[in-house]
Amino acid sequence: MLIKRRKGWEIPEHLATPEALFLNRRAVLSGAAALAGAAVWPQWAAADADPTASLYPAKRNETYKLDRDITPEDVNGKYNNFYEFGFTKDIYRTVDSLKTRPWTVAVDGMVEDKKTYGIDDLIKAMPLEERLYRHRCVEAWGMAVPWTGFPLSALIAKAKPLSSAKYVRFETFLDAKMAPTQRQTWYPWPYVEGLTMAEAMNDLTFMVTGAYGKPLPKPHGAPLRLATPWKYGFKSIKSIVKITFTDERPVSYWETLQSSEYGFWANVNPKVPHPRWSQATEEVLGTGQRVPTLLFNGYGDYVADLYKGLEGQPLYM
Repeated sequence: MLIKRRKGWEIPEHLATPEALFLNRRAVLSGAAALAGAAVWPQWAAADADPTASLYPAKRNETYKLDRDITPEDVNGKYNNFYEFGFTKDIYRTVDSLKTRPWTVAVDGMVEDKKTYGIDDLIKAMPLEERLYRHRCVEAWGMAVPWTGFPLSALIAKAKPLSSAKYVRFETFLDAKMAPTQRQTWYPWPYVEGLTMAEAMNDLTFMVTGAYGKPLPKPHGAPLRLATPWKYGFKSIKSIVKITFTDERPVSYWETLQSSEYGFWANVNPKVPHPRWSQATEEVLGTGQRVPTLLFNGYGDYVADLYKGLEGQPLYM
């Protein structure tokens, strides 16, 4: 007898909207949004004459399901953090200065194949797919997004890291003329993040190039960002220009600023509060509702084994 064990964050199939109905509804809503939002869309679109636009929408990978509705595109496009462009949530008003073409991504460090990719060449060389992911901010709010991109493991396979590589370090751009907050030199620019090799190779770890069936909007970190849905959102670095394989654990932007509040691991845990607020619940953007937070943001079936033997580490900070 075959017994199917459902992932902790999946909804039963009988409660899911039929795909044909959902796709038709999405097309209708997309058309309505295009008309209603035409006045604001150019401010926070990704389009700097994006040569990859024809690759979207990508086929959805049905492995990754949601326990909540997708957050409306207009909601999360106007409520997010991108500190290079300001410290308020409405950075869509200032992020238009982000120029996403030309753009290169360097892959270097302890790898056999060091290479600098033009962003369009990289995107076209990778197996693009759409995934529905939850996103949980350390500030105790969450959203659900249809990201498009490719598994980081696919890029790692091309790079061929050496056995001595233990971590992957990510770095965003440094251009104070383009990003106004980078002129404030007392902050540790550029933004840096890191993962262990095991985390980087995990099935969930996703390099994002698009959202909502289109190239990635600028507020979300165009043209390339990271998505690690079991971790707090500050780990999912935006606008990446360098990926380095190393044997030294990276020190992130937020660790440098305040290591007592923002650590290397940053895994979601409702039982471990932030020093200044609870993580037991989260606000779901666009609904006004607060819901219980889940361990690893509900993705424990995928990632819990990564942390066996590391119980002495501050895994949830």
